[in-house]
Amino acid sequence: MSFDDSIPTTASPEVEFISLSHLNPSTELEPIPSRGIDLPYFRRYVAALEEGGYDYTLLPYGSGTADPFVVAGAVGQLTERIKPIVALRPNTTPPTVGAQKLATLDQLTEGRAVVHLISGGNDAEQARQGDYLPKNRRYARTSEYIDVLRRSWTEPAPFSHDGEFYKFDDFGPGFAPYESPIPISIGGQSDEAFAVGGEKADIFSFWGEPLADLRSEIDRVHDLARAAGRTTLPRIWVTFRPIIARTDALAWEKAHEYVQRIASGARPGGTPQNAGSQRALAFAERAELYDRALWTKTAAVTNAAGASTALVGSPETVAAAILDYVDQGASLVSIRGYDTLADAVDYGRYILPLVREEIAHRTATGRRSGFQGRHPGNYAPEYARLATAGRS
Repeated sequence: MSFDDSIPTTASPEVEFISLSHLNPSTELEPIPSRGIDLPYFRRYVAALEEGGYDYTLLPYGSGTADPFVVAGAVGQLTERIKPIVALRPNTTPPTVGAQKLATLDQLTEGRAVVHLISGGNDAEQARQGDYLPKNRRYARTSEYIDVLRRSWTEPAPFSHDGEFYKFDDFGPGFAPYESPIPISIGGQSDEAFAVGGEKADIFSFWGEPLADLRSEIDRVHDLARAAGRTTLPRIWVTFRPIIARTDALAWEKAHEYVQRIASGARPGGTPQNAGSQRALAFAERAELYDRALWTKTAAVTNAAGASTALVGSPETVAAAILDYVDQGASLVSIRGYDTLADAVDYGRYILPLVREEIAHRTATGRRSGFQGRHPGNYAPEYARLATAGRS
């Protein structure tokens, strides 16, 4: 493949890495029928993130999972540098209480707290905790929630609020964050998600998808931000499930083995309600392999239940693929594996240093190093043959 060493105008000058903290050894490859916390495992996992050089870890939310605020507090005390991202559903916590809890976490971690607001993409899951608001109104609630959060952190005097979803009198001054406002992230693929994210979010998150499609989505959210008069645009967060091995060939052997194991334990599922999963399945139906290393078969076998698209290859190929997304504007890259702890360790050892070395080269020279040109992945014909050779 030909390679131009000029840095694309869309490229982010920085990249930070996110993982997801797992509470026990259960994986999609080897499910364990437990909803509990395996404390020694959790300690090892969080230590691996810190030692591996990750910047953030996401604490997910579900009606039957551990409380992410409590887990985030544990992460904060078990690490010195990792920034815990609390996933929060607006229906579960009033915004003034959410502001108080987040500011407390931020104080305890000396400014490391981040919040990811989940408006809710599944009616049945929302109903499990008493939320019956129609899906098309949940982002309106999130929008109001963001306004109250920020006022709660910054108003110097008590204030009242009488909105569509929340009402209170003489709240505050609220408990303040450590030094500065806490970053607010949202995601989603609906028109409502883009509207709220473009106008108000500090971070907008996407699942891994083809480069050209992602670029158009980034343009969309940034155009909405500019239309709202913003001069600081939302940072872009993109999530992958990399499958790596020493060589591309070995990685593809592992990838096909993983799909067989995941499929053997998968439950039949109907069409997902949320637009993000529908979009991921549409990409999977269109093709299995995109760009340098994006593989959609994992999304197909999991019915796109959450972030599920993979980057497959050697550490060099996967690092080059991540840099392709940085070149499209992503500055936050979430990577978590199907073999959770082992993958977190391997990514920290073999992928993060490669990406950071390239970013350092760009900062020092104003040019790309040629690393992406030396590791073409699917831009070379032999890679596609490896991708199909392991199919059963």
